[in-house]
Amino acid sequence: MRALLQDLQYAIRQLRKSPGFALTAILSLALGIGATTAVFSVISGILLDPYPYANPDRMVHLSLIDSSGQKNGFGLTTSQWQQLRKLPVVEDSFTTEGWSLTVTGKDFPEDVEADKMSSNAFRFLGVPAALGRGLQPSDAIDGQEPSPVVVLGYKFWQRYYNGDPSVVGKTVQMVHKTYNIVGVASPRFVWDDADVYVPLKVTQDQIITRYCGVRLKPGVTHEQANAALQPLIQQFAKDNPKQFRPGPIRVHVKGLNDDFLEQLGGTLALLFCAVGLLLAIGCGNVSILLLARGTARQHEFAVRSAIGATRKRMIRQLLTESLLLSLTGAALGVALAYFSLAKIVAALPLYSFPHEAAIAVNLPVLVFSVCISILTGVLFGLWPALQISRPEVSQIMQSGTRKVAGSVRGRRTLGSLIALQIALTLLMLAGSGAALEGFLRMAHVRLGYDPHNIMSVGIPIHENTYGSWAERSNYYQRLRAKVAAIPGVSIAAISTNATPPSNGGQTTFDILGQPTSQDQTLRINMVSEGYFPALKIALAQGRIWDATENRNGSAVAVVNQALVRKYFPKGDPIGRAIKIPFPGTPPFQFMSPSANGWLQIVGVIEDKLNDGMRKPVLPEAFVPDTIWMRMGTQILVRTSVPPMSLLHTIQTQIATVDSDQQISSGTLDLEHWITTQPEYAQGQFISGLFGGFAVLALLLAAVGLYSVVSYSVAQRTNEFGIRMALGAQREHVLKIVLQSISFSVGGGICLGAVLALVLKRVLSQWAEGSVQDPLTLAGATVLLGVVAAIASAIPALRASRVDPMVALRYE
Repeated sequence: MRALLQDLQYAIRQLRKSPGFALTAILSLALGIGATTAVFSVISGILLDPYPYANPDRMVHLSLIDSSGQKNGFGLTTSQWQQLRKLPVVEDSFTTEGWSLTVTGKDFPEDVEADKMSSNAFRFLGVPAALGRGLQPSDAIDGQEPSPVVVLGYKFWQRYYNGDPSVVGKTVQMVHKTYNIVGVASPRFVWDDADVYVPLKVTQDQIITRYCGVRLKPGVTHEQANAALQPLIQQFAKDNPKQFRPGPIRVHVKGLNDDFLEQLGGTLALLFCAVGLLLAIGCGNVSILLLARGTARQHEFAVRSAIGATRKRMIRQLLTESLLLSLTGAALGVALAYFSLAKIVAALPLYSFPHEAAIAVNLPVLVFSVCISILTGVLFGLWPALQISRPEVSQIMQSGTRKVAGSVRGRRTLGSLIALQIALTLLMLAGSGAALEGFLRMAHVRLGYDPHNIMSVGIPIHENTYGSWAERSNYYQRLRAKVAAIPGVSIAAISTNATPPSNGGQTTFDILGQPTSQDQTLRINMVSEGYFPALKIALAQGRIWDATENRNGSAVAVVNQALVRKYFPKGDPIGRAIKIPFPGTPPFQFMSPSANGWLQIVGVIEDKLNDGMRKPVLPEAFVPDTIWMRMGTQILVRTSVPPMSLLHTIQTQIATVDSDQQISSGTLDLEHWITTQPEYAQGQFISGLFGGFAVLALLLAAVGLYSVVSYSVAQRTNEFGIRMALGAQREHVLKIVLQSISFSVGGGICLGAVLALVLKRVLSQWAEGSVQDPLTLAGATVLLGVVAAIASAIPALRASRVDPMVALRYE
């Protein structure tokens, strides 16, 4: 222990003698360890501790795989849910449905996202309330009206009640019904991102279907669960065929995190590899600095060796210095991670990770950071220690205290480290350039519609209101007319489920005169006639239905060019008829009295994006919104002023029609709506974060080059003085310095280019652009070459300007 303290004290004295070296090394490690710690915090939160619920590894979602291999969730009726709970593979299950409620007390009703939950839900999920209690079985007895109690979501409690701890026991009025507040949910209890949780009325209704969460019994695999559920779901489909899509049924259960892993898992893995590269570059920097600095200490270690110091003792001393640097860098890196983590989480695509995840720099993350720092200190300090601790005593003592990079082996080692650092930096630059190129290409993709100066305002209607087709149709039209009359509004149109670039509901359909096929699918959208001019969608053929046809719910349809190309390749679709199933029953959906099943195609529009930002356009059809009236709609509003500036006025006008009517929270104009799409958000996240890491890698490489050339110049000052005293020109000295580093830089660039080409398939998973693109690779190479030249030229120019007399006295 005493020897260790002596080594530590000596290491501190040595680092204090070279503050520039110490600061550079610590910052290099801090950047690498800080980035690694922040990314590991994200990975730990999303993959290792995503849910606070009881036994989340045994909780599953239910889905069905259709004939195309697509997985789709489905709901069950109350009686079906109760049968499901009795299966031998099922430990328990709960059921829930989302609903929009309102609270009053401000200028307008505030939209509240509510989750109606079966009374066993809180016990099933097993998360204690932050205040009060959760829902309990006595709150909702089957067949009876549930108790008027509510559990507030944590964020809603903070937003609406300013975190008042005395809120439990008070009441809140939602849609003119008084609820007793019995609790506040835990901060991590955010099921369905609901604002409030209320008991669900459980009846034997055979029509309404709801989500069912399932926990499997211990030891039951997903395959066993699929096999047990398959005959039961098939029987449900046989008894109630309208409940399920036509075609074969294949049950597929999936874990709570499976969808998120599918969306973000590959990105997180590559992100971790990227910060691993950044850490390797930073650690390589430290190795280069240690090895270059070791040249200045050759005489010291030769003396120590001459007076009896063992190689083991010198290695221990050098490793102590390396570990001191790495641990100091880790401490600073963790501090950087604290500040950067919030920004990384904010940049994550909104619905790409579970919102229950506890993403923080916690104890496991800190342990990881300490382990990383110790590992980097040992691994990247060991090689320089092995080189420096083997001094050629006789040569060093005879040559004086200053000597060029030691042995030929030492120079080769230093050159190899520089080349590897340059190669890894080029790989990062090429990958980030490809990611940026792919994101920019997606950002400028042809949309097929105009998202500027237009927004979509959600209108959720309340339960037991507007209970007939005529009432609901008239209500929606009155709302649309009120919004259209607002000064600054150019067009207002109904768009029930058709907000691009991902819109419509996927369904099968029939073509009159052609055989029925389960593979014949389209996306169905319910819109008013003003939808197309509002989005400036071009008409390619035929016509759009008029206001009278829309008001009457006429059986007409407009299709896109993708549908025509796929299903009418040889003929004119105008006048042909298609049949689309419209599931659902009153009061949730109302069918137009004019709709007889077959819809006449009257027009064809040009293609617009309807399946995200990157996927090909799918066949789609548009029908009057009055054909199938749902519980809620959207109003597309095109304006001559910034759309969001009219949102308050729109709410005012809606209140003149129904003072209880709220608008959906989170309204965005379509330009910002695009940025919430998974592909756009993920592309923005990847290109931004990887670009930031590439800039850091470039900075570290520049610092490493600058440091090693500076050390080399310092060691060769006496040599340069002699050369200049004998008549060498400054240009000759400059050339010698640059040549000494050019082979390492050139070799590193070549190696980096080869790595980029070899790994292009892996990189293409997160970068839409290709790193094999000559422009991307050439641009990265030129940028790295310029930075390397500047980093090398600064100390080289300093060497070429040294006074020969000063240089000769440098010893």
